[in-house]
Amino acid sequence: MSDLVTLTLDGDLGIITLNRPNAANALSTEVMEAIIAKAQAVSRESAVRVVILTGAGKHFCGGADLREQRDEGNGLERRRRARLGGELLKALRAIPQITLCAVEGAAMGGGACMATACDFRIAGETARFAYPEIDRGMNLQWGGLALCLRLIGPARTKQMVGLGDAFAAPQLESWGYVDAVTAPGEALAEARRWAARYAAKPPLALQMIKESVNALSDALDSAIMHMDADQWALTAQTDDYAEGIAAFREGREPTFTGN
Repeated sequence: MSDLVTLTLDGDLGIITLNRPNAANALSTEVMEAIIAKAQAVSRESAVRVVILTGAGKHFCGGADLREQRDEGNGLERRRRARLGGELLKALRAIPQITLCAVEGAAMGGGACMATACDFRIAGETARFAYPEIDRGMNLQWGGLALCLRLIGPARTKQMVGLGDAFAAPQLESWGYVDAVTAPGEALAEARRWAARYAAKPPLALQMIKESVNALSDALDSAIMHMDADQWALTAQTDDYAEGIAAFREGREPTFTGN
């Protein structure tokens, strides 16, 4: 597990790196569990004042690993598996230090969700973000809908999540989804510069500010977004879901019927 996700401590900086570049850092169950473990570990490092989340290789994260059969088993087993992604985002949100996500290449589905779970997003200008779940016949889950909505508002969230299109980093910077755009390959270096500024601030005050801001902005999440895993369990039983997954694996456009 340890080599799929690494945690590097560099003075007051912690860097969590998705380290599965040959698979576009796709989120298998093992990878998600490793990210949760690293997030919890860096949260206990009192000397660390800022955390950067990034990905090795060409892409930040291609999203959930669809080679895994997450729709198998009985209803209880499927529901438990569906909740793992939500636990992942909660673990990232629960990191007390300021968090930055350095994105190059693609941040798809769960990758985009992880980026929005961080406090800031720094992206290379050729980076792109997308929520392709709609074209797999499923809803956006893991609580990611609320995170996107708070950044860009309802109409633009309906564009990103409802259409499933990929959006380039410069456009998303104008929307407020991305906080800074760099030349390709420079996102991590820029994230380090941001990290240095935040690391120079008093950590106790800064972490309390972050906690209070998140508590205010996330106040309704537990009351509403708990249901998205159950929505996935429902969509996973539809013909449209089966068609969406089959079309993805076969490299063709899906044909949805509403069944």
